[in-house]
Amino acid sequence: MRYLLFILVGLFVANAHSQEDIVVPLEINATQGLAYGTLTNMGMDSTLIYTRVDSIITNGIRNNAFPGAQVLVAKKSTIIFHESYGYHTYDSIQTVEKDDIYDLASVTKISGPLPALMKLVDEGKLDLDLPFSTYWTDWKSIKDKKNITLREILAHQAGLTPYIVFLNKVIKKNGDLKKRFIRTQSNSKFNNQAYDNLFVKNSFNRKMYRMINRSKVSDQKKYKYSGLTFLIFPKLIEQLSGITYENYVTNNFYSPLGAGTLGFRPKTKNFPNKVVPTEIDTLYRHTLTQGWVHDENASLLGGVSGNAGLFGTATDLAKLMQMYQNFGSFDGKRFISESTVKEFIRVQFPGNENRRGLGFDKPLLNNVELTLSDAYPAPETSPMSFGHSGFTGTFVWADPENQLVFIFLSNRVNPTRENRNLYEMNIRGALQQVFYQASLLN
Repeated sequence: MRYLLFILVGLFVANAHSQEDIVVPLEINATQGLAYGTLTNMGMDSTLIYTRVDSIITNGIRNNAFPGAQVLVAKKSTIIFHESYGYHTYDSIQTVEKDDIYDLASVTKISGPLPALMKLVDEGKLDLDLPFSTYWTDWKSIKDKKNITLREILAHQAGLTPYIVFLNKVIKKNGDLKKRFIRTQSNSKFNNQAYDNLFVKNSFNRKMYRMINRSKVSDQKKYKYSGLTFLIFPKLIEQLSGITYENYVTNNFYSPLGAGTLGFRPKTKNFPNKVVPTEIDTLYRHTLTQGWVHDENASLLGGVSGNAGLFGTATDLAKLMQMYQNFGSFDGKRFISESTVKEFIRVQFPGNENRRGLGFDKPLLNNVELTLSDAYPAPETSPMSFGHSGFTGTFVWADPENQLVFIFLSNRVNPTRENRNLYEMNIRGALQQVFYQASLLN
């Protein structure tokens, strides 16, 4: 019966698009600086693209890679493709809609703290090559951390511990939550809301910082992905700017971009949009996680973090990525200096076999020489391109050389994070390749 359901979903997806769906008049309105156009106007074969994309997505749904997804592509500042597929969950009740709000997971890293850090660099409040301990003074007395630079940290070249499971500190061996850290009702000392009827002790963030301070640093300076400092960055941004991290990114980026759904804790806001659920949590929240961040570390910070916690629609995310692709400007407004954006999207340590920019992910160093199955992302992406992926099944990429923004949103962790077919089937790279190959035909 379940297999039949996937077949029916696939048939629905494959037949969901008519020529009338494809043809959209060219206009600029609510998207504030992003036009809506057509594949045909860009000289692309719309029938071929829709056929290939539908086939890839349908195959993903049939193989449990995700219950539903959406794809948005902008070429030359024009949205030429934006379609939704499947359902929020495998029960096929709630269809995916274009204005659905997604848990962006690690895409938060380049969409939350990173633009703030870039602006602070522009303002001279941060120096990439000074020791991070200049600003995060707890590290001044820590031998293996006091000389690490922000450049090394953002390029994942510092040798920091990749991850700490802070959830272990709040759950007893029998699975119950420790009341000294988590309460079911809020009060003056427990008002960081992690979920419905779950409140974290206000000072728990300090415990997290102490554990990060004590974490090991590798003696080898080589590429090693770590998200730990992204838990610290919100507090650092607040210290340097004088306003909260959430207000800083909202006031300086999301609001002026016209990206009203980008933000944290959507359950506390009155959005008419549906929020796509993530995992059925069997350890911590014991229910389907929806409207609150999936990542446990971000959750223990009250849902406002730098490693995860940001939510948003594909269209609003496209505005931010287009701003990056324009080297810091959007809709006639300058957000970040061109020189700073270009520095952050540049590969920092290629001699160390490290492909990363500053915060941004980059193509494999030999990507153009690889087949799709070995490449990351699609082999046709230019060396100038950049983006990031997210644990929940999200992926964003911008390519200034080819003037192409690619966004893929899904909830591949539903019903469980053990679902890895999104990666094993290389669905995101295959989808991205469709549009590059279509562009190369022109």
